[in-house]
Amino acid sequence: MASYEIVFLGTGGGRFTTITQKRRTAGIRILSENLNLHLDPGPGALVYSISEGLDPQKLNAIFVSHSHPDHYTDAEVLIEAMTRGMTKKRGVLAASKSVLKGNSVCEPSISKYHQQMVEQVIEAVPNTRFQVADLTVSATEARHTDPDAVGFRFETKEYGDFAYTSDTQYFKGIGKHYEGVRLLMLCVMRPAGKPWEGHMTTEDAIKIVEEARPEQAVLTHLGMQMIFHGPAREAKLIEEKTGTPTVAATDGMRILFGEKIEVKTAKQKEGLDKFF
Repeated sequence: MASYEIVFLGTGGGRFTTITQKRRTAGIRILSENLNLHLDPGPGALVYSISEGLDPQKLNAIFVSHSHPDHYTDAEVLIEAMTRGMTKKRGVLAASKSVLKGNSVCEPSISKYHQQMVEQVIEAVPNTRFQVADLTVSATEARHTDPDAVGFRFETKEYGDFAYTSDTQYFKGIGKHYEGVRLLMLCVMRPAGKPWEGHMTTEDAIKIVEEARPEQAVLTHLGMQMIFHGPAREAKLIEEKTGTPTVAATDGMRILFGEKIEVKTAKQKEGLDKFF
């Protein structure tokens, strides 16, 4: 069977990274023979999909972990692409309760108009399991300023599991959600010594990696303090502390997930730095 390809269209997160585009905030594309999934399509997801040669009209799934702009902004326009300009009811939308219905702190971030054009809408709450193409997906618990935020664990038949934490602070038991995954993508907003409620620091990532013991760890969704501090330095610290190979994702980086896990770093200039 063909392997999975994970494309980091954007590796930035948080308000100031978003509004400066020091790193792109376009989310992650996950591809296989039968799957074309966009995960957390923040600002730039449409534009960078096209610039990377990934036709958004070929999408068959869109996942949104929670109702913050750096995760959902381009979701509606990607739904319009997936449904061929809203002319064909198709595709899967898996999203947190807050994204679909709102909650006490967030309004719904995808309109009823867009939701009704998707063939299947899944409300992703912790421990929900569902099938998308050749993946079995579990929504995992996250603890964030959007109380309905979730992560995702992806189970493949041939190659084991990979997972994405989304934005979360560390809490007792979080590592159990990711035990046994081969590849763990962690949203590490801040470097060591710079805690922020509802978000992950390098110290938190170390604890999770120690508990989950993945074959490969990847840092993404990097905030401004992390970017200025040096994500590669923080990844090296995690690797030294845990013994788990760890890389800080860069915009355009690709991972081939199959019998082996191959990391291919993009050579192009990151983000939109050249404009600033």
